[in-house]
Amino acid sequence: MYRTHTCGELRLSHLGQEVTLAGWVQRLRKMGGMTFVDLRDRYGITQLVFDQGLQADLAEQANHLGREYVIQVQGVVRERESKNAKIATGDIEMVVNKLTLLNESALPPFTIEDKTDGGDDLRMQYRYLDLRRPCVRQNLELRHKLAFETRRYLDSQNFLEIETPFLIKSTPEGARDFVVPSRMNPGQFYALPQSPQQFKQLLMVAGFDRYFQIVKCFRDEDLRADRQPEFTQIDCEMSYADQEDVIQMFEGLMKHLFKTLKNIEFEGDFPRMTWEDAMKYYGSDKPDIRFGMKFVELKDLLPEGNFQVFDNAPYVGGICVPGCASYSRKQIDQLTDFVKRSQIGAQGLIWIKKDEQGQIKSSIDKFYTPEVIAALVERFGAANGDLMLIMCGQMRKTQKQLCALRLEVAEQLGLRNPSVYAPLWVVDFPLFEWDEETQRFYATHHPFTMPNPEDIPLLDSDQGKVRSWAYDCVINGVELGGGSVRIHDSELQARMFKLLGFTEEKALAQFGCIINAFKYGAPPHAGLAFGLDRIVSMFAELDSIRDCIAFPKNNAGRDVMIDAPSNIDDAQLEELCLTIQLPESK
Repeated sequence: MYRTHTCGELRLSHLGQEVTLAGWVQRLRKMGGMTFVDLRDRYGITQLVFDQGLQADLAEQANHLGREYVIQVQGVVRERESKNAKIATGDIEMVVNKLTLLNESALPPFTIEDKTDGGDDLRMQYRYLDLRRPCVRQNLELRHKLAFETRRYLDSQNFLEIETPFLIKSTPEGARDFVVPSRMNPGQFYALPQSPQQFKQLLMVAGFDRYFQIVKCFRDEDLRADRQPEFTQIDCEMSYADQEDVIQMFEGLMKHLFKTLKNIEFEGDFPRMTWEDAMKYYGSDKPDIRFGMKFVELKDLLPEGNFQVFDNAPYVGGICVPGCASYSRKQIDQLTDFVKRSQIGAQGLIWIKKDEQGQIKSSIDKFYTPEVIAALVERFGAANGDLMLIMCGQMRKTQKQLCALRLEVAEQLGLRNPSVYAPLWVVDFPLFEWDEETQRFYATHHPFTMPNPEDIPLLDSDQGKVRSWAYDCVINGVELGGGSVRIHDSELQARMFKLLGFTEEKALAQFGCIINAFKYGAPPHAGLAFGLDRIVSMFAELDSIRDCIAFPKNNAGRDVMIDAPSNIDDAQLEELCLTIQLPESK
């Protein structure tokens, strides 16, 4: 055997035993006539001892080992004189009597330790080395456990894991598809699935009742910290289920994951918030409710003719920041600069302070009477020592700007503790959203989402007010998952396609399979998909999902380790009946 034990296994109970270990050389230290080597594998580190006085040849062999050399050692376990409480094997060490070099290593481009000297690009180029670092390995171990516990929970609830195809038909609505040319069907293309949406609904038509899949999905869109071109979903669907059934089922899954992996229990049901309230009080459809600072609307308290900036704004609102009336002019100017940045784009920031003695000062004192300012302070419910920050403009745009300001202030005050979890469900999303550029409505989620039955009469008269039976699970300002009740009635589905601008021919061309399937008795059904990468990232308290994916892409969508995407040769292009024509700017 290459090893009898792992490098994280030996304890005081193994004293005096002859053991064999194998792994990588983490570091080497020479102290007098002794050479110490830290040997590492996936399970931990064991200190090896080579004694120059007892076995000079063996110690000399050890002195020539380099970092990341792969070795096998045999020896006896003994108690360490100088114990190391930072590692699980810190009470023992191994006195080596045989050393076998299994493989040499070039000098690594960065240190294989938690606190490495390698930058992001370098570590991604040598990702196979980066994965040796314990902190990165632990993220993947957590991912494994989360996937395992997900399967265990869903299996206990009678869900079947069923695979669906990766080579499917392109449906241009939504994000861009990744497309794959078909050699056997020249000039035609598959698409990689953005989600298994139609297939899981077809499985409900097929009578499988409860489906799930931990599945790769693909979207050709700009990247950010919580987005990769290929990502993993916990994809689920249930027959004979409504919104309440889905929420209860998958709230149960989240509670199971938190309990088994984080030892955190939530009492009672997750709170629920309508989309309208989420936007009104937090300016986001994924509000972070770990802290307060809800938005306060002020327009009705402001008399006209005093301050043109407020007079011309359809919306005036703000947040009350507890205990920050002591902010200096410089600190407030920094917040003003923050909201003026291009990605936020606000015009400015108004402030009111109520100091510890209850005295009120404001940047708009010269425009309004003390009575008006006092009314604003009262509307905020401000206590002594509080700071009020106000913005104005178009309602939705300003609410988003206030959201960014609220999160920035909370970050500065340390209110976004990643070890604190505040879950909720956001419900009653709009069924449609209006696009100014194309002057038409689009489905907020997808065209199979069921309208709230109470709002079906509004479909032809006031589409903008129609709510959907859709729901998102949000924790700490991150949308971890979402779904909806699906339309199962053929007539209502045809009506939805028409409202979304599909001709009957276009609907059949893109969604003909599911349209035809619904003619054969589709049961009521509903579903949800969680972002597995996002859940792992949150549980590991990471800033990016990239750190919990074994081989991620960079922000340009490239895998710098294997150098993909890459060119293909002319013979391949010819076989696929393709020619490449790059824009002149490229």
